[in-house]
Order: sequence, then structure tokens, then C-alpha cells
Amino acid sequence: MSATEFELRQELVEVARRLNRSGLNQGTSGNLSARISGGLLITPSSLPYEQMQPADLVAIDFSGKPLVAEAQLRRPSSEWRLHADILAKRSELTAVVHCHSIHATALACHGRSIPSFHYMVVMAGGSSIRCAPYETFGTQQLSEVTLKALEQRSACLLAHHGQVTVGCSLDQALGLAVEVETLAHMFLQALQLGEPPVLGEEEMERVREQMAGLHYGGRNWQKDQTR
Repeated sequence: MSATEFELRQELVEVARRLNRSGLNQGTSGNLSARISGGLLITPSSLPYEQMQPADLVAIDFSGKPLVAEAQLRRPSSEWRLHADILAKRSELTAVVHCHSIHATALACHGRSIPSFHYMVVMAGGSSIRCAPYETFGTQQLSEVTLKALEQRSACLLAHHGQVTVGCSLDQALGLAVEVETLAHMFLQALQLGEPPVLGEEEMERVREQMAGLHYGGRNWQKDQTR
């Protein structure tokens, strides 16, 4: 194992523990991954993050096969296919975070997307945070509907399931997961007074341009298109 890969393993374990400490994740639910040469590192199945060590992370190729078979001690997360398919399809990305945060999941259980009720929705790359239709966890079908919901986006909800965020770093993907959960919470609160008004496409484009000028969130906004 190279020094660079070991450092990435340490970072992935720390971000996984931060995910739990943030309240976005509970128990052994949720999973994280990071791109490596030839594939990805992903959190193992059924191991609490507090007990996880860098050596517990599983290195697989994009088809799910172990990169170093004799060194694998654990099974990859049951959602490995989702992570692998996203990273294989989106070459600009290096990290994926999936969790069952409470407010985002509550909206997803109703199949609700998050519209442009608040300007910060543009942090996910567009004028809405889409909700992918329900498919069984761990399946190719789930990967397909998630990839569609993530087109020109950095986040989406998964119906009856949770949320997915992506980024050019683990920190970026985790930060966006926090933002999605915050927006979901605010949207649920706003819905108590009725369906909230939304900002138009032109205003969301102005917001995107303003954030690009400020390099908001450490993102390369020039690659994003608000749709």
C-alpha cells in the first residue's frame, strides 16, 4: 500500500466518523467512497464507524472485484455498486457520500424533490435537488435512477431511502450532505405554512454566477450548469 493510499484511508475513516458525529448518520447505515487508481476505496459492510480502521476499507474495481484479493479482510458496503457506477460515470469526481439523514429521508419517503424555495439549493448544482424514484438498495436499477437524478447535479434524494452527495474531495461531499439535510429541514418547516413560493430560473442563475465569483464552497462553478 502506498503512502498516498494510506493517507486517503485515514481521511476516509475520519470523514466517516464526522458523518456520524454530525447526526447525519446512525449506526452502520450509510457509506462513503473515494477514487483510487483502478477503482475505489469504500467503507465495509456492517462495521460501526467508531470501530473502523484504515485497513478495514475495501479496495475494489468498478465492477466490484477486489483490487488486491489476498489483502481483503471485509466485504464492501452493500451499496458498492452505487458508488462504483457514479465514480465510473463522472470522471471529474473523487468522492461519494450516502446517508439516511432524517429530514432528507422524510422528504424522500414522499418522493419529494427540494425546489428552489431557498437560493442555497443551487449548491447542489441546479435549481432543484431531485428525488430519484425508488429501487431496491444495492441494485443496478438504483444506480441507474441515481445517475439520472445526478445529471448536472452534485446531490440527490433517493425515494424511501436517503440522500447521495458527490464532490472533488471527501470534505466537499460531506459538506454538501450537511447542506442538503439543512435545506430538507427548512423545506419541511416551510411546508407547514403551505407550499412555499420558489425562486425563478433567472434568479437561480444569478445566484450561481455570484457564487462562482466568490468561489463559494470550494467548487469549480465554471463546470456547473444550472438547469
